[in-house]
Amino acid sequence: MYTMQSWTCLFLILCSMQSMCHCCEWIRHHFGHLSAEYLSQLDQMGGDITKQNVPVLFPTSLYRHIDDAEFEDKVRFLNETIYQIIKLFDGNMKSVIWDKKNMDDFLNILDRQFENLNSCVSPAMKPERRLKRYFRKLNRRVLRKMNYSAEAWELIRKETKRHLQRLDILAGQMY
Repeated sequence: MYTMQSWTCLFLILCSMQSMCHCCEWIRHHFGHLSAEYLSQLDQMGGDITKQNVPVLFPTSLYRHIDDAEFEDKVRFLNETIYQIIKLFDGNMKSVIWDKKNMDDFLNILDRQFENLNSCVSPAMKPERRLKRYFRKLNRRVLRKMNYSAEAWELIRKETKRHLQRLDILAGQMY
């Protein structure tokens, strides 16, 4: 009886390790490629990135904190940040003057990156509250306050690029 339970337990542990290893391999071999693709699309969908300052401070301390975190926490942070960016781009985009095809490609690649990372994240892990709060402020103080104007979306594009570049660095440091 105990032997059967032991084998079952061992089998479940091995299966969970295999899915984590698969995820680790995916991050190692594919994250950087998709990251380069969506950063390229982000650049191509509009003109030069605005020099105007974003009225919400970039969460540098969160990135410094996650640099020292465990692997699983880093994966969760990558996943959560990409999810928050996708949510941000789900707003009223009528005033956007970006190239529609590049914008769609950008969002599709970002969504693909999120889906792949999502398969690596344990459902029991809670999202980072400070990160969520930061993106809510960005939505409120930039998009809503500026009435979803083209200028507001350019600020969001600037901040998005900054985040995605920082996530690329974080993923590169994981190995």
